[in-house]
Amino acid sequence: MKMVPKMLSPLVKDWAPKAFIISFKLETDPSIVISRARNALEIYQHQVVVANILESLQFFVVIVTKDSETKLMLSEEEVEKGMVIEEKIVDNLQSRHTAFICDKN
Repeated sequence: MKMVPKMLSPLVKDWAPKAFIISFKLETDPSIVISRARNALEIYQHQVVVANILESLQFFVVIVTKDSETKLMLSEEEVEKGMVIEEKIVDNLQSRHTAFICDKN
């Protein structure tokens, strides 16, 4: 196995500096996931990190931005109905993207 270069930095700085960029942070330790997400936002200067814990990745995430942390969780009822967390993630990110575009115009 070979290490591959991190692509987030050139994406944000060189390839698409005006784009709405989202990254994902998966951790096994709940006590560090938010700080790691915030660190990524600071280093790469993008808009959003979808942060989750391996143990709960199918029903709980935190959407982290420079100014906020939004917890998204599936209820037991939603799980029973077959809903997946990605539906909530996409809905949340779609509204953030729309706001980002409106702010740029």
